[in-house]
This record gives sequence, C-alpha cells and structure tokens, in this order.
Amino acid sequence: MIDEGDFMNAENKNVKKLFILILVGLVFIIGFSFAAYNIVLEGNKEHSITTSKISFSYKEQVDNYNFLAYGSLTDDEGKKMDDYYEFTVKAISDGPTVINYVVYLQRIETDYDYNATIYCGKSKFNIIGKSGEDFSYLPSIERIDSIIISQFTLKEVVRQTIFSIADNDNNKLMTGELFEINGDTLKVVSLDGHRISIRKIELKNSYPSRKVVVPGKTLNEVSKILTGDTDKDVSIFFTGKHIVFEFDHTTVVSRLIEGEYFKIDQMLSSDYETKVTINKRELLECIDRATLLVKEGDKKPIIINITDGMMELKINSTVGSMNEEIDIVKQGKDIMIGFNPKFMIDALKVIDDEEIDIYLVNPKAPCFIRDAKERYIYLILPVNFTTVS
Repeated sequence: MIDEGDFMNAENKNVKKLFILILVGLVFIIGFSFAAYNIVLEGNKEHSITTSKISFSYKEQVDNYNFLAYGSLTDDEGKKMDDYYEFTVKAISDGPTVINYVVYLQRIETDYDYNATIYCGKSKFNIIGKSGEDFSYLPSIERIDSIIISQFTLKEVVRQTIFSIADNDNNKLMTGELFEINGDTLKVVSLDGHRISIRKIELKNSYPSRKVVVPGKTLNEVSKILTGDTDKDVSIFFTGKHIVFEFDHTTVVSRLIEGEYFKIDQMLSSDYETKVTINKRELLECIDRATLLVKEGDKKPIIINITDGMMELKINSTVGSMNEEIDIVKQGKDIMIGFNPKFMIDALKVIDDEEIDIYLVNPKAPCFIRDAKERYIYLILPVNFTTVS
C-alpha cells in the first residue's frame, strides 16, 4: 500500500483533482465482463468520473473520495487518470443465467512519466498514459428544451425497441432510434431493413414537437446505468446536435445522428386480410423450441400455416424437423407464410400482453403485431420458403 504522505508531498500535489477512467475498458483489460459498478472512496468531497468517446460522454457525481496525486495523465486512448483508488470485483446473480460484476476500484499508482500501475487482487497491470491535458471534456450544453420521463419507462422503451437497430454502419440512421415528440406523446422507432419496432409513451406533460435520432450505443449505455425505479425521473435535453440525459447524480451527453429519418408512416398499414389472436407465451415457446433444430448461422425460416382455429408451425433443417399446432382465433382468410424465427422471438419477448393480435395480408407482405391502442407496433418482413411436407 502506498503511503498517503508520500503522495501529498509530491511536487505536483496541486494538480487538477479529477480521476478519469472508462470502467468498461478497464474490466476488459482485467478480463471480466460486468454490467454494474460501484466506487469505494474515502474523504468528504465531491468527485466526478468522466469518460469520453467521440460521440459519448458520461459523468457521475460521487460523494466521498480521497485524492492522492503525482500528476494527471491519460492512457493512449485519451482516458485521463489520477493516482490512487481502491477496487475489488464481485459477481452478483441477476436471474438464473445472468451474472453481473460489481467493480470496486482497488489501487492505481501513477508516476511523473504518465505511467499507471493498477492492482486488483493478485493481479498487476502497467498502462502507458499521456498528459491529462489532452483529455476531451464534456461539451457545455445549454439545458433549455427538455422532457421528463420516469427511469422505468425509459429503460423499458429502450429494451422493447433496441434489438431492431442495425448492427453495422452502412446506413448510420439505422444504428440509432427515432425519438419523436408530439404534445404529450413520445414515439420511439427503430429499424434494420427487415423489421420495425415502435413504442408510444404517454408523457405527464405536453411538449413542443421535435424529432431526433439517438445513437443506439448511447441508449444501451444509458439503459445499463438506469435503476429502473418508477418514482425516479430522467430529464432529457435536446439541442441541434446533442442529447443530454440527467438522472440521480449522472449526466450522459451524446451527439445526435444527423439526417432525415425514414418515413415510417408510409410503411405502416391498417389493412389486413387475416387477423390472428393467440396466446403470446405459447407462440414464443413454440418458436423457441423450433430454433433448437437450427444451427447457428443457418437461415431456416419457420413456416406458419393459419387455418380456422389453428396455427400450424413447421421447421425443417439438417438436424431434423418440427411440427406443432396452437389454438387461435382467426378472422379472414387462410394463409401460409414464413418468417425468420429470431425476428419473431425478439418481438414476442418484449411484449407484456398475455394475448396478441397478428395482422397479415399475403405471404409476401409484412405482418404486424400491435395492440388495439397501437402502444406498440412490430413489423416483420416475411421470407421465401419451400413448403415442408
């Protein structure tokens, strides 16, 4: 353990008292994966943790910290670090199959050459840094135009739409989500060229109309930090190029994606030839079982044959085949149609209703899963298939 007096007598003890560290990057270095963290510090001063990328910044106010300094420094990616902190890592259970890691900073030492030494249990890491003056700080954002939403609602909206953003940058707009405000309604839209997810939320107050496209990476990070409490709010501020999320003692600043978003209303239709009412859980579990016969990367559609009172689901792969029937309520024509099973599962998993309505037109037109009030709409394009005998 480094003696505190040695640090406090150091030549540069009056340097800026700011410790900058991107915890996700740190944990990847250590070899852990985590979705939560906590800082264990001593003292009685306000402290800020700030991480910065080209389009994403994060700041959290932490009470109680003890600052010991040689001088400020950043690593090769521009992450600024100062001197000495404590942390440990422990796993916590979040359900039957998910393990999160809570990170407690243990000890970091720096020297005059901007080198950092990190101690974690029996591990020791040496990181080459550079001057902290090179760090890019949070931009100054004028907080005027804003909306307020509960942490629970924002976290749920992201969960129910984020899966259908594109995972590549071929079309930048598809990597983000549309936030459209009209009076007391917030509409969130995502799409990837094969499906569309739409959620509509009723706000407590009425706000001026606005449309912005928020990067999906930002929303993922914000969702991880949110506690999801129904009695805690998030203030969301908008400017021409940035969006700011403020909640608890945390501030997240992100650049917006520029450009005009797709004309979603032109892709939606209220017309249908077939309407199916079905138990959501039965359908989800049936499709999930069918995917057991599909190897990873093997694009095998699930074929749905709808007749009076019955939905028959079929899948055929090199591993085997499956045929299952589910009771339904049908209005309109019989239809046989094929879908990517993953797209169906993604949508069904985030719907909370016990029963759902599926609207279809023909085997080459998209299907719509939506409720009567259109609080959620999921559009899924069909795929071509060869009939399974």
